[in-house]
Amino acid sequence: MARSFEGVCIPVPTPFRGDEVAPDRLASNIQAWNTTELAGYVVLGSTGEFPMLNEAERDRILVAAREAIPRGKVFIAGTGTNSTLHTIRQTRRAAEIGAAAAIVITPHYFTKGFSQAAAQIRHYLAVADASPIPVMIYNFPLNTGINLEAETVAKIAVHPNVCGIKDSSGNIPQCAQIIDQTPKTFHVLVGAASALLPALAIGASGGILALGVIAAREFCDVYALAKGGRWDEAREIAARMMTADRGIPGRYGIGGLKAALDLQGLYGGPCRQPLGTPDGDGIEEIKEVLATAGLL
Repeated sequence: MARSFEGVCIPVPTPFRGDEVAPDRLASNIQAWNTTELAGYVVLGSTGEFPMLNEAERDRILVAAREAIPRGKVFIAGTGTNSTLHTIRQTRRAAEIGAAAAIVITPHYFTKGFSQAAAQIRHYLAVADASPIPVMIYNFPLNTGINLEAETVAKIAVHPNVCGIKDSSGNIPQCAQIIDQTPKTFHVLVGAASALLPALAIGASGGILALGVIAAREFCDVYALAKGGRWDEAREIAARMMTADRGIPGRYGIGGLKAALDLQGLYGGPCRQPLGTPDGDGIEEIKEVLATAGLL
């Protein structure tokens, strides 16, 4: 059965206890999020600090996630690497563990070579050919230094095993072009919280939102209200969330989201170094931002 990728998903943080991953903490966080209307979860995405984990750690996190995520919610695993071969291996492993789809970041270490549309198309089509599960493109130019152009996405999107894109560019005109040039079965999901409402207005399927980690109910409400045509109410909630967006991930990154989770009674814990985790005055500021946004 084909999975729907419509709605709001969150890219879950990977919990650490000292130098070790903490799958039990991941499971307890997911159980709390399961009480919301989230469409599903991305595990081992950017918010999950995927470049910082080795293969054994990734396995442990994916297994714990599979056990905690209900079958009614979509489970998307981050499997992208700089190599087509290793991306295929990781995608097949995620499928064995039980992921419903794989999200694949653009290869980016060799910036000059990987910036070429031909290399991007070759990579994604090869992964899609070899993958037992649907493949989602992941465009995050702020982190990769490479933007997937709409024309390139359209050429990849014709593959029947490519199910959509997470576009974290925040570029609404580009998002509109992708929606226009890809099949109706291709799901366009935005990665920037501020882009969700405008993207929904032009036909996006939803979002994979890091801010949703600390505001899952709010973004599910924004999505439901927008789909119901209640745009003014949706805008009111979305505007309130922008305070949190600027003050927490905007200022402190993943560490800010983890600190906010701790303040909300879930488990955030530290980031893996060299990523930093706020303390002292930073924690107090995050607490104030959460309260102002109605998230505490």
